Amino acid sequence: MRRMPPLGALRAFEAGARHLSFTRAAAELCVTQAAISHQVRQLEDWLGVTLFERRGHALRLTARGAAYLRELTPAFDRMSEATARLHERDQGPLRLTVLPSFATCWLLPRLESFRRAHPDITLHVSSSAELWDFLDERFDLGIRSGLGRWTGLKAELLSQETLSPLCSPALARRLRKPSDLARLPLLHDTPKDGWRRWLDASGAEGVEVRPGLSFDDASLVLQAARAGLGVALGRLTLASEDLRGGRLIQPFEQAVPNDFGYWVVHPRPLTAREDVTAFKAWLRAELN
Repeated sequence: MRRMPPLGALRAFEAGARHLSFTRAAAELCVTQAAISHQVRQLEDWLGVTLFERRGHALRLTARGAAYLRELTPAFDRMSEATARLHERDQGPLRLTVLPSFATCWLLPRLESFRRAHPDITLHVSSSAELWDFLDERFDLGIRSGLGRWTGLKAELLSQETLSPLCSPALARRLRKPSDLARLPLLHDTPKDGWRRWLDASGAEGVEVRPGLSFDDASLVLQAARAGLGVALGRLTLASEDLRGGRLIQPFEQAVPNDFGYWVVHPRPLTAREDVTAFKAWLRAELN
């Protein structure tokens, strides 16, 4: 006979301890904050152990609470994975939400290779720049640009991004050294300080970062560069197809790191799905 605390109380503690917030735990488990607090108190009474130090609205795990969390989280992950495996044969298409720029510039040109490698996996791709709320069940996987911190989602780094000047072949012929950029319009994307960082790293002198055409989508700034509207500080991952096809030129080797990388994100219960595993492996192989 297993000696087990109430499962609901264990779930409440694990979520509250993982987030260090009863409010976020309540959102994850679709209950009220008061219910989480009550369940945690019930668990502490059952165990005869204090799991949290409560100081006003701040939560901090006790040493015994932290040790308990380290054991519980893998156990809940294994239960989620077991449940996912149970329904593997009933799974439908793999539903993706992808940044528009990543979908247009990187994913679509490579999807045929994924279809050839995995003809049994059906993909449904949705293009959106909006952040994915982990309570939204319309998607199985997301590809996002950021720092990798999304509450309620497991985030795995796919690729760090680097930035470098990119332009049309006609404009590239007018660039011999970084200081020549002073004679051409600069196209702007995020991060806003990217051009200044690149110019400082390249040792360019006399180049003023003037306001000009700016874009809120990385694919648009690459399209503007292809059209000869100026020189973009482009994301090399997204520009790889244009560079390979000669539609864009990287006139200087100097590149600077972008603060953001590309991440694949998904809820923890999807870890064991074979189509998820296959798609993530394909992404990594293509990006490396």
